[in-house]
Amino acid sequence: MIEIKNVTKNFDKVNAVDNLSLEIASGTVLGLVGSNGSGKSTLLRMLAGVFEPNSGEILLDGAQLFENPTAKGNCFFIPDFPYFYNNSTIDNTATFYRELYPHWDESRFEKYCSVFPVGRDTSIINMSKGMQRQAALILALSTCPQYLYLDEIFDGLDPVARHTLKKILIEHVYEDKMTVIIASHNLRELEDLCDRICLMHMGSVLMERDIDSLRLEFRKVQVAFNQIPDVPNPFEGINTVGVWRNGNVFNITIKGTEEEFMPKLNALNPAYVSAMPLTLEEIFISEMEAAGYDTSSIV
Repeated sequence: MIEIKNVTKNFDKVNAVDNLSLEIASGTVLGLVGSNGSGKSTLLRMLAGVFEPNSGEILLDGAQLFENPTAKGNCFFIPDFPYFYNNSTIDNTATFYRELYPHWDESRFEKYCSVFPVGRDTSIINMSKGMQRQAALILALSTCPQYLYLDEIFDGLDPVARHTLKKILIEHVYEDKMTVIIASHNLRELEDLCDRICLMHMGSVLMERDIDSLRLEFRKVQVAFNQIPDVPNPFEGINTVGVWRNGNVFNITIKGTEEEFMPKLNALNPAYVSAMPLTLEEIFISEMEAAGYDTSSIV
């Protein structure tokens, strides 16, 4: 279990992470999303023990993380731009990791070298972005981490590699209770994979929710009228997040269940009414707009 308690990390006068508290249960796949500069990558680096918080604490299974080699041996972090030396190959990096990570699994290493079509003796820095990510994944998964942190891991991966990665992650979460945290702007990819979603903005958590319950909570509704009701606000009493009008047609984002709002809409005698679930992207844009934030930098 990861416990993040009132953590702040600043760089000069900028608070990259600002008094953030969060608990992440073991065996969870958490999607970390938010606006550009919201603190996602900084948080991952603190979870990996790369950065020390200026204040607050991070506990990994009850133990302090920073400068704790035992705790760090259970973690692996793949940054947005994986770093390798000029002469790094999969094979010579594996030689180094065998000594560094106590849970290194040789059979798993051989397995993933065959799963991902990456040359083991090829210089990694000369590979494409997608192949570099696959090389990093081979090495990361072979360390058998209990906590795997991935920053924009889907960027550059082809559809087959993305599907393979998701399958592998799900298997390890189910079989080994591995905890995975993925920071990404690709909400469509996270929607297929994550149990929970954490929305960050300006270094803080706006929302952290179970993804299934989140899907049930919002609906996008289209309502058309032959004659618009002659009242100041036809949708008064309905928890609308956003309303857009085009002539006699209204497109509404509503927070609530259809059982709650449909009787109120039908009472307005619409010519047509239809409700559909929102995508994850639509939910977060609506939430950010409702909170008064500029959504132009999200996804």
